[in-house]
Amino acid sequence: MFGKYRRIVRPGLNFKIPVLEVIYKRVSVQNRSVELEFQAVTQDQANVYFKNMVLYAVQNAEEETIKRVAFKFIAEKDLMQALLRTIEGNIRSFVATKKQAEVLGLRRDIVQYVKVEVDNSLEEWGYHLLDLQINDITFDKLILESMSRVVASKNLKAAAENEGQALLITKTKAAEADGNATKISAEAEKQAARLRGQGVALFRMEVAAGMTEAAEQFKQANLDTNVILFSMWTEAVKNFAEYGKGNVIFLDGSPDGMERTMKQIQAFMLKQAGTNDPS
Repeated sequence: MFGKYRRIVRPGLNFKIPVLEVIYKRVSVQNRSVELEFQAVTQDQANVYFKNMVLYAVQNAEEETIKRVAFKFIAEKDLMQALLRTIEGNIRSFVATKKQAEVLGLRRDIVQYVKVEVDNSLEEWGYHLLDLQINDITFDKLILESMSRVVASKNLKAAAENEGQALLITKTKAAEADGNATKISAEAEKQAARLRGQGVALFRMEVAAGMTEAAEQFKQANLDTNVILFSMWTEAVKNFAEYGKGNVIFLDGSPDGMERTMKQIQAFMLKQAGTNDPS
């Protein structure tokens, strides 16, 4: 009334004295939101661009609070300018103490820091900060490209390390498999050689036993046992001719050579007979 504050009119039916009373401002207690965009500089002189959403409202419906909301600022644009500069200043002061590589990971810390600082200012103006969201943090194009190259190089390094580990494991497993295969092959060859030796030994024993029995039968029949030796010698020569890889067989066909060969075979037979004799 007459340019002086007189009263607050609450929602509902109210009466105004014509001419004498004038409504100065209507104050809404509903939530309000505003989007802010600004730039900050990090400790290592990198430009950071922020896009924020601020949600605020009148602190309460008390008379003193409503008076602060109505009379602290001449117009709504003045409140918006003060709010923008306050949030911008707090974020800039926080970002100025951090390096460019740290900013993206400090989104939550930035929000908490700004909430504490801005809420104090808003309370003096009759408002309360409900929420502050940092929707986007970007850098200059050159910084973004360098960050992309760093990430790509790290990925290439990790891929190379993984490929190296895979190749090492593959070669290690292949070497272990080759070693196991060689070991198994050696064991099999050893077993086969042992069995071949046993087979040859049994063959010789059976041959000696058969020849001994044949010699006994020849004696009982009053026949010359040298026929057996001569037969063995001719069978040996025949075997050389059939299965030998050479083209020439050198034999001593003289009477003395034949006699020496027969004596050697006879000595071998007597030795085998003596070995198999149980007495």
